[in-house]
Amino acid sequence: MFHPLDAASVWVFDLDHTLYAPDCDVFARIDARMTAFIAAHLRLPPEAARALQKRYVQSHGTTLRGLMDVHGMAPHAFLDYVHDIALDTLGPDPQLARQLAALPGRKIIYTNGTARHGERVLARLGIGDQFADIYDIAAADYVPKPAPAALAALVARMGLVPARVAMIDDMARNLRPAHALGMTTVWIDNGSEQGATGAAAGHIHHAAKDVKAALAALVDRKGAPAMVPACAP
Repeated sequence: MFHPLDAASVWVFDLDHTLYAPDCDVFARIDARMTAFIAAHLRLPPEAARALQKRYVQSHGTTLRGLMDVHGMAPHAFLDYVHDIALDTLGPDPQLARQLAALPGRKIIYTNGTARHGERVLARLGIGDQFADIYDIAAADYVPKPAPAALAALVARMGLVPARVAMIDDMARNLRPAHALGMTTVWIDNGSEQGATGAAAGHIHHAAKDVKAALAALVDRKGAPAMVPACAP
């Protein structure tokens, strides 16, 4: 089935590694603080904490969900700690702001992080005014992407019609539930860690090397790839 992007009137964007490039090292800082938190709270050496962290991503969708399910950990302290990072590697992105402004329809952030983290990232990029809503991990009752129930809850809460929605994410596996609901999917194939996992499962309708290339194909109507989102110097 062909999924034209022109049919979409609602755009659901992932945040980290989708609206900016992985080499901006924002998520790397979060990742390191996850390891430190686990090591401190579970009294593990750093290597064991790191291994557990990555294992929970595979088995539970996110590290947090694994900590909640296996260890009964409350989410708030973890989320506050891991998102307490500097965002100095991000800066205003006028090209992205222009493309988003030219994109007709409602734009939503859907993130496994917190709304506060999303607000900070969007502010640094200079695009906070382009998004109507942020649907974060708390809004999803701490059920992370790619759980189908989490996306179904977003659809219900936001009153969306899946056939009119395009979902954009750097993690291919996160797009499988969107495809199942009848949304159009756009994979940002930018080399994110584990980003290509599940990419061959037939649920990717469109792909681009970065979000600005994806938007250029739609908004600018140009075939040439756009520049990769720049990190702050």
